[in-house]
Amino acid sequence: MPSLFRRKQDDTPTTEVVEEVTPETTRPKSYTPSKKELGVATPKRTSTGRRVAEPTPTNRKEQLKQMRERQREERAEASAGMKAGDERYLLARDRGPERSLVRDIVDARRTVGTWFFGGALIVLIGSTVQIAAVQLASNVLWLLLALGVIVDSILISRKVKKLVNERFPKHTQRMGSLQLYGVMRGLTFRRMRVPKPKVDLGQSV
Repeated sequence: MPSLFRRKQDDTPTTEVVEEVTPETTRPKSYTPSKKELGVATPKRTSTGRRVAEPTPTNRKEQLKQMRERQREERAEASAGMKAGDERYLLARDRGPERSLVRDIVDARRTVGTWFFGGALIVLIGSTVQIAAVQLASNVLWLLLALGVIVDSILISRKVKKLVNERFPKHTQRMGSLQLYGVMRGLTFRRMRVPKPKVDLGQSV
């Protein structure tokens, strides 16, 4: 007799292999996989050559030293910019296109004022000599220098007024101030003028 407890063949449990599916996150079509997901190593960044910041001073002495060095660099930069005529470093009296034109007017010509101080030194020495002829020559030289400076200043003032009015008809600066600025620059030695001359002697302005 067949056993009542015998299982049917269909009832035999079968082992099924269940593949584990890892759910993928829904990604848009424009998604670009990262280098890490693709297995590509991220290259190391190279040095960009940027200036390394100054180390923080650890005491008051180093702090004062850094402050003095920074001030020295700023003064040197300002001095170079002023001599070059950079508007950022110029004094208020030297700023503006009108004053730049006045400088060019004076720098393009020879002025009697550049010889005034040298002549004044000769006159001073000659006046101390107890010789009548030398003292007379000194007085004459002094008179000629003073007269030359006056005439030259008048010529500079006239040219400044003419060219400034032609180039800048709507300028707001006082003409007397511009003329005095030109006269005072004419009394200074060419090599000692600040800002430095941008035009050569005899060049048309």
